[in-house]
Amino acid sequence: MTEYVIRFVAGGLVVSAFAILSDMLRPKSFAGLLGAAPSVALATLAIACVQQGAHYAAAESRTMIYGAIALGCYSLAVCQLLMRSHVNALPATVASFAVWLVVAFGLLMGLGGSA
Repeated sequence: MTEYVIRFVAGGLVVSAFAILSDMLRPKSFAGLLGAAPSVALATLAIACVQQGAHYAAAESRTMIYGAIALGCYSLAVCQLLMRSHVNALPATVASFAVWLVVAFGLLMGLGGSA
């Protein structure tokens, strides 16, 4: 139960800090980008570092970076399918999921990390 309280407080503080930061930036479209994923990732890494140690948190951070790179490649593939090939949104996102899988697991297998 204590872990959930710590997670809630840490996550709330980090989300609030990122919300304040994103409110100061222009354009306002950064607010959604900075509001969720980075703050949750930092709170998760802080808890992992306290509970499991720095080596575990480092491995977790590497896998988060791999996932972020894969998400960028996925987003690029979706944009290309939508804008250049004029594919509908559902087929474009479903087809591009294969890109995310290949990049994420390719980085995981090629560069190492925790699975």
